[in-house]
Amino acid sequence: MLQRIQTIYLLLATIISGGLWVYLPYGLDQNGLELFAIGNPFLLALFIGSAVLSFISIFLFRNRKLQFVLGRINILLNFILLGVFVYWSLTLPGGSDPVKGIGKFIPIISIVLLVMANKAIKKDEDLVKSVDRLR
Repeated sequence: MLQRIQTIYLLLATIISGGLWVYLPYGLDQNGLELFAIGNPFLLALFIGSAVLSFISIFLFRNRKLQFVLGRINILLNFILLGVFVYWSLTLPGGSDPVKGIGKFIPIISIVLLVMANKAIKKDEDLVKSVDRLR
């Protein structure tokens, strides 16, 4: 059933992880130019991987356990991405300006959406288990 609340959360996480990195810079280089994820293959792979995992999780509504596991993996992937951003903002000169590096907050938004989706998936799984006990 695609009309569940976790589908909306996962779709929003897909859109945020798959689209906002194109428009939002994650920092500044030494010359003051904005840095985008499209210029870094590692960041690009992490963002696209997160978006693909979220999108695949949408269509695994019949296998809630696998959907939950993929959500956890996606949360871990976003924490890795967040860790890379924090490391770079502490080591790169000019990379810690939060106004110019608004793109480094994308993983935080994605993590929040994925946690809310996993809570809803867990709630559905508990509901199905309780109905199975009544049979």
